[in-house]
Amino acid sequence: MNEKKYILAIDQGTSSTKTIIFDEQGLVIARASEPLKTNYLSDGFVEQDALGIFENVLSSVKKCIEQFINNGGDLTSMTCCGISNQRETFVVWNGKGKPLHNAVVWQCKRSVQVCERLKEEGLEDYIRSVTGLIIDPYFSASKLIWLKENNESIKKAISENDLYFGTIDTWLLYQLTDGKNYVSDYTNASRTMMFNLKTLQWDMKLIERIGLSGICLPQLKSSSADFGQTDFKGLLPSAININAMIGDSHAAAFGEGCFETGTAKATMGTGCSVLMNIGNEVKLSSNGMVTTICWSTEDAIAYALEGVIVSSGATVEWLKTELQLFSDNMICEAMAMSVNDNDGVYLVPAFSGLGSPHWNMTVKASINGLSFSSNKNHIARAALESIAYQIKDVIAAMEQDTNIELQMLMADGGITSNKFVMQFLTDLLQKNVISIGMPDVSALGAAYLAGLKSKVFKNIEQLKTLNKNRTILSPAMNTGIENYYRGWKKAVSKLVEQHNEN
Repeated sequence: MNEKKYILAIDQGTSSTKTIIFDEQGLVIARASEPLKTNYLSDGFVEQDALGIFENVLSSVKKCIEQFINNGGDLTSMTCCGISNQRETFVVWNGKGKPLHNAVVWQCKRSVQVCERLKEEGLEDYIRSVTGLIIDPYFSASKLIWLKENNESIKKAISENDLYFGTIDTWLLYQLTDGKNYVSDYTNASRTMMFNLKTLQWDMKLIERIGLSGICLPQLKSSSADFGQTDFKGLLPSAININAMIGDSHAAAFGEGCFETGTAKATMGTGCSVLMNIGNEVKLSSNGMVTTICWSTEDAIAYALEGVIVSSGATVEWLKTELQLFSDNMICEAMAMSVNDNDGVYLVPAFSGLGSPHWNMTVKASINGLSFSSNKNHIARAALESIAYQIKDVIAAMEQDTNIELQMLMADGGITSNKFVMQFLTDLLQKNVISIGMPDVSALGAAYLAGLKSKVFKNIEQLKTLNKNRTILSPAMNTGIENYYRGWKKAVSKLVEQHNEN
């Protein structure tokens, strides 16, 4: 009789840490979450307590284990662990394992001037060609430069080769293994602006050019690998293998099933992250995307283009809280469905600028095409349509960059519960849109990758047979949708032109 095997998955996010225990069928057996405090300081500085993040993880793991035991689970059946994490956020510490500063969060804008300087120094083309990224405060390196230039203790530690740099996966691993393992994976490394996509190593030439020579950098491995062992500071009776580490958006792509070239995922929350598997070769974008690692095992690597949409669910929230058009987000769906068409009304949700593929962060939002025949239902519909239009813009740009046609789109996030958005998006793309109905898809992806390494799962083909309770939407014949999309592109172009004239 075969004993059951379970996988412990940790999803360490910006606002909380989720811990989930999965069985061999990819089903949730126990789940716990622990909220995490973020410090929003002046001048756009965003930080978190580095040791607090680790303690937050332990608290979340403890809650989940207790639930597992209360449900009759046997801790000796815990096979391995996988970790997904908030990307770009990083910690610096010394050889004794002591943090030298708070964790600097991906949202932090302290390095805007550093980025401008790097551009003036002519580094933009080199950084793009090597890392696949644009020079932006979003990515880790510019904020590490800022710390070196504005914090004497950090500057001194670098000069003495006693500054350890790590994204959150690396920091957690270092703590969980009592400093024995100092490793990161390719996906997290690809978000630092110091990683060479082609060599799959740190680009020492670039690191020297941006003035960061002397920092200690973790060893790099595929997302599914042997990262060490931990008993979570005594929470488990014996140590288990850590067999996966991966950035959360990449983990979501793997959990959704973006295994083949041309498959993509869209995480639709406050904003929207679109990640498209572009195969095993690096392809750079000319249309406002960044190139990154999608996922990797010890046998395979998949690259991806990523597009970032700034306002998705945030637009619906604005209609509710500021315009007070409805009291519940589900009412917005009914309002949109109550009208036969959009009546020529378009809402361009540039509340914080436009992300991919436009990258115009100073343009402002607008509502266009209003007439006496327009009502609040048309505005609600325009808001929901804008979510789909923006995803279409990103997918079209990706297809143009790579000559790879979208095969299918996997969708996750809160907006997937909106039937209007999901069907409109399906009709607009003229491709199947799939939702697996799993709210914790990043944790699922980490569990899948850990399970592959530990042989809980045989191969990716087996993973395709799991989580069969997925919703598959097929495109309907919508004769007017191409005209709707042309109207959207005209509204965006007009808005950008007006902004540029001013």
